[in-house]
Amino acid sequence: MKVGRFRTLFASAFALAFAASLQAGFADEWRTTSSLIGPSKYGENFQHYDYVNPDAPKGGTYNAVAVGTFDSFNPYIVQGSPAGGFAEFGGGLLYDTLMDQATDEGSVSHPLIADAFKYPADYSTATYRLDPRAKWHDGQPITVDDVIWSFQVLKANSPRYNRYFENVTEAVAVSDREVEFHFNQKGNRELPKILGDLVVLPKHWWEGTDASGKKRDITRPTLEPPLGSAAYKIASFKPGSEIVWQRVPDYWGAKLPVKIGRENFDTQRFTYILDDNAAWQAFTKGGLDDIHREMSSRKWATAYDFPAFKGGDVIKKTFESEHAQPMQGFVFNQRRALFQDRRVREALTQPFDFETMNRTLFFGFNTRTSSYFQGTELASSGLPQGKELEILEKYRDKLPPELFTQEFKLPVYDSPQAERKHLKRAVDLLAQAGWQIKGGKMINTKSGEPLKFEILGSNDTDQVISSPYIANLRKIGIDATLRIIDQTQYINRINHFEFDMVTTVLQQSESPGNEQREFWSSKAADAPGSRNLMGIKDPVVDALIDRIVFASDRADLIAATHALDRVLLWNFYVLPQYHRTAVWYAYWNKFGMPDKQPSYRGADIDSWWIDPVKEKALAAKYKGLN
Repeated sequence: MKVGRFRTLFASAFALAFAASLQAGFADEWRTTSSLIGPSKYGENFQHYDYVNPDAPKGGTYNAVAVGTFDSFNPYIVQGSPAGGFAEFGGGLLYDTLMDQATDEGSVSHPLIADAFKYPADYSTATYRLDPRAKWHDGQPITVDDVIWSFQVLKANSPRYNRYFENVTEAVAVSDREVEFHFNQKGNRELPKILGDLVVLPKHWWEGTDASGKKRDITRPTLEPPLGSAAYKIASFKPGSEIVWQRVPDYWGAKLPVKIGRENFDTQRFTYILDDNAAWQAFTKGGLDDIHREMSSRKWATAYDFPAFKGGDVIKKTFESEHAQPMQGFVFNQRRALFQDRRVREALTQPFDFETMNRTLFFGFNTRTSSYFQGTELASSGLPQGKELEILEKYRDKLPPELFTQEFKLPVYDSPQAERKHLKRAVDLLAQAGWQIKGGKMINTKSGEPLKFEILGSNDTDQVISSPYIANLRKIGIDATLRIIDQTQYINRINHFEFDMVTTVLQQSESPGNEQREFWSSKAADAPGSRNLMGIKDPVVDALIDRIVFASDRADLIAATHALDRVLLWNFYVLPQYHRTAVWYAYWNKFGMPDKQPSYRGADIDSWWIDPVKEKALAAKYKGLN
């Protein structure tokens, strides 16, 4: 048996035993660390992350560039474009959550606003106990009322939180420190843990009035700096162009284990630039963008030839990540009649020549993605068998027959003959769906309309990825075009599903659950701002999501996820592109950082700090650079 396979089996067996012990021996007992896979490596005596420098110095300014513009400090509604530092899910720089997701372990959370939580053996409720030290920036304590109010307004106004906590019916006060969440179904093993992701908002501030006496409204965008609870608060801003955050000197949670050695910058400044090219130029010149995460293989290989890099003032560094790899791919928007036929979607997958693109455009850095759960034991492979097959058998008459008889494989362009074979396959599939080539154009045999669609993009990378694909589509008479628009328009059109095809990046965890509703459920398909860009409305997919959410144990979860992965792949909702395990950063040489970084996520920028000697040297060499 291969070592990797043995480790997977051992980890699965360990996770099963751990889950059973939780249900049998620790139900309804307070616990300070939550996990869905196995116990945290830190145990219950967590002091600080083992990779951080607990004595990291505080100070300095971290500069970052954001593309586009902003018009709101309220990220939890669909309207408006939130400013840099805010997050539509989680607390961003301003707010704390009940628990904090671990930076170096999958599906583990540690205390933040809540110092402990518990739940019964049937997973029917979850109770969180607040840390009595937790307070808002105005000095008022964070209360159970804040938690209850936050839960209510987020479920009512945030599409993501609404589906994430779909099975949570209410939050009630148990005492002045304890809040209990009630569920409408039992057996949702993930739900007690992920309630720790609830961001807590200040009820007294949002229900108060602004400086002009006008009552605040959390259902609307605002540019009034909100009251927060986390390590930073807004120091200043210029609407649409700049926002500056200042570290809170008396931040209540600074000594918590998840915070020690982290959040070291005194100031974080986000400067808005209209497009990616201008943002790149800003990074190369210095002063506006200190750290650049490089997503382009072409740039990583060829674009680092500017003076600051040659002079050693900008450094390139590769961090390896063990995190599940995302599904990056072209989305077929089924709200468009053209993409409602699975044969059309499969046909349009055939002309994507990854191998040539990887060789000629991506310098061989990338790997083809073939699963929505790439790089984990949750990825389907081979033919369905065992419990996975048992799950899928219930839906056999509603699934593509090939799912049961063929291993899912994407077209491979590995020879001069491959292009002809795959393009012929595309033409054959389209013929089955009622399309034929006439006069060099792919025409619908009933309506006479040509097969044409638009790919929506927002940057140069969209151009790089789309152009070879469009060229291959034209070889079989398909009129595909690319439209590049600015970031603000792009976000607005994505939120309202106003596109034919677009590239998406879907990141999964090692313990999927309630968030799957946000990705694939019928309810999410019509909800503006949801992640179901494909517009999937499939009762089988809905049933498999529930099978995952209510999995009885880890083995059951793995089988159910394999089944969902296979159904998504064989329905060709997305045309998979590629991934890589390396995380690339380039940064101006003003930082200190721990000797190691968390391999789970690749890098934790919050564990870096400003080196005042290096910062001063850069400022002297590049006028105005800080």
